Amino acid sequence: MRLTTKGRFAVTAMMDLALRGEEGPIALASIAERQSISLSYLEQLFGKLRRHKLVESVRGPGGGYCIAKPLEKLSVADIIRAVDEQLDATQCGGEENCHEAHRCMTHDLWSTLNSKMFEYLASVSMADLVGREKQKAAARGEAVLSDKRPLGPHPRRATREKAAALA
Repeated sequence: MRLTTKGRFAVTAMMDLALRGEEGPIALASIAERQSISLSYLEQLFGKLRRHKLVESVRGPGGGYCIAKPLEKLSVADIIRAVDEQLDATQCGGEENCHEAHRCMTHDLWSTLNSKMFEYLASVSMADLVGREKQKAAARGEAVLSDKRPLGPHPRRATREKAAALA
């Protein structure tokens, strides 16, 4: 049983985005550099995150990615599911053919562990993680660094501006 690199990198990249994305889109290249993750791998992960509507992309100069929903409504389990990560403590992938094509004696134990893992990950929001990270940085006397690139269009800000103009 383990969380693979795919799930770990997706959560790490989303944390980076959540910590730095309040002012506008964040380029994947900057996340890749800060987190030491391959840019092409991040592009694959963010394609999946975008299809699951967890992030929005902004093209052009100053473009990048923004988180698409409030951090309080985005759980770690949402991210894991979006990148097709399987957390499975069973040896059979839930097929119940663990022991010579039959269900093993401990299948229920591992199956319950699977549900408890997802239950826990679903209970942890990105807002929780961001809050904890900001507290740790403050305790160390550090500030969470922001992306210093010029701001480009922000999808949520643009939508609010359009609505205000139409009113």
